[in-house]
Amino acid sequence: MKTLKYIFAILIISASFLSCSTDNDDEPTPMNPVAGLIKIYEFSEADHTVEIYSEKQVLEVGYNELSIRILDKASNNYISNAEPTWMPMMHMESMSHSGPHSMLRNTENETVYKGHIVFQMAENDTEYWEVALNYNFNGEPMSMAQRVSVVQPVDGFRKTQVFTGADEVRYIMAFVNPKDPQVAINDFQAVLYKMENMMTFPVVENYKVTVDPRMPSMGNHTSPNNEDMVYNAATKMYNGKLSFTMTGYWKINLKLLNASGEVLKGEDITDDNPASSLYFELEF
Repeated sequence: MKTLKYIFAILIISASFLSCSTDNDDEPTPMNPVAGLIKIYEFSEADHTVEIYSEKQVLEVGYNELSIRILDKASNNYISNAEPTWMPMMHMESMSHSGPHSMLRNTENETVYKGHIVFQMAENDTEYWEVALNYNFNGEPMSMAQRVSVVQPVDGFRKTQVFTGADEVRYIMAFVNPKDPQVAINDFQAVLYKMENMMTFPVVENYKVTVDPRMPSMGNHTSPNNEDMVYNAATKMYNGKLSFTMTGYWKINLKLLNASGEVLKGEDITDDNPASSLYFELEF
């Protein structure tokens, strides 16, 4: 009987151990909220660090989606109540100006703040971009202004248009999606801002952008089932559909129409006019 008691005791202890091991194994590993992003900048202060993440290796002329985190050095935790705001500034030889940008908002993870900036021009030897950031850290207001590097797109294609419309308003239009175009019907997305003054660039609402993609090297043929871009109030972007029938170089010819249907920029494609003055470029 004593032997049986010892055997049962050993079995119970073993079962308890296995149960504990299984429970621990089933605990989910914390997700990295910036997985897949590249930390392109890290600015260190005495008691905290500001980190800036991007899908790209470098900031480029055009649309740049950025994520910001603030690390408390004492606790080694990222803070969730920073309420950050930002302002991009281009410092030129004779003047300074800002650029189109969204608000910074919390993502699914409350320690990550996401937004976008549209840089209208690249830096050079004497002119440069700076991002001013205001935020709270442990209840105290903080601010910093850091120089950032902005270059022309690596692929060399035009994905940003800065122009004056027929209404004499200065506009900035920037390509957002598709980031990975396919031979298919792709979701097409862009942002549209106007310049009120050197510091103020509000979103343009309820306009329309017509879409006519062409392949110049293939007789300038177009593609079926494209959809013009219209304003989406939820995202504050313009959404449409972009059809690609084959890989290669595409020029996406565009026209910008105001709420009254008046053409502000761009032209129809005809035998005598093979390209619009308003366009984006892609190659895949």
